[in-house]
Amino acid sequence: MQQDDGQEPRDEVDALVPAWAGLPASLVAALELSKRVARIDGLFGQATRAEIAQLGLTYAEFDVLAALRREGEPYRLRPSELTRSLFLTSGGTSNVLQRLAKAGYVEREADTGDARSRWVRLTAQGLRVTDAALAASGKAHLEVIAGVPEEDVREAADALRKILAVIGKRRVH
Repeated sequence: MQQDDGQEPRDEVDALVPAWAGLPASLVAALELSKRVARIDGLFGQATRAEIAQLGLTYAEFDVLAALRREGEPYRLRPSELTRSLFLTSGGTSNVLQRLAKAGYVEREADTGDARSRWVRLTAQGLRVTDAALAASGKAHLEVIAGVPEEDVREAADALRKILAVIGKRRVH
């Protein structure tokens, strides 16, 4: 990040803006938002992946474990619910679940209410590794935003909530 004398700090997205000269200001703002969100997401993702890799997890495995943990006891979901909530393909979900089951982090159990369906549930070992991974992810996130004033982080999160509340309901083609 570069700082011009007494002006707003500059980032790598600012270097792209001159190429968008002549475009409507609203489009330039949307492009800047998109590029910055993607860059920030990439930095958070890179840091998180590095931390959870030390626990032997991929990001997809971490995502599944975290989704099960969020459910609260008994920490279980149907595979189709995981697929939907994590935006995975059913094949991708199946592969991740096989790896997690082999590691002993999840187990599949019959749904007594529907013979055609099964549950995926965190094991005690899975709960321990999930909690460790969530702590590692939290550490990574804090390291990424270190040096950014807390009020700026809060303001950005609130502004993004407003944007996502509007555009998150739209179906993208």
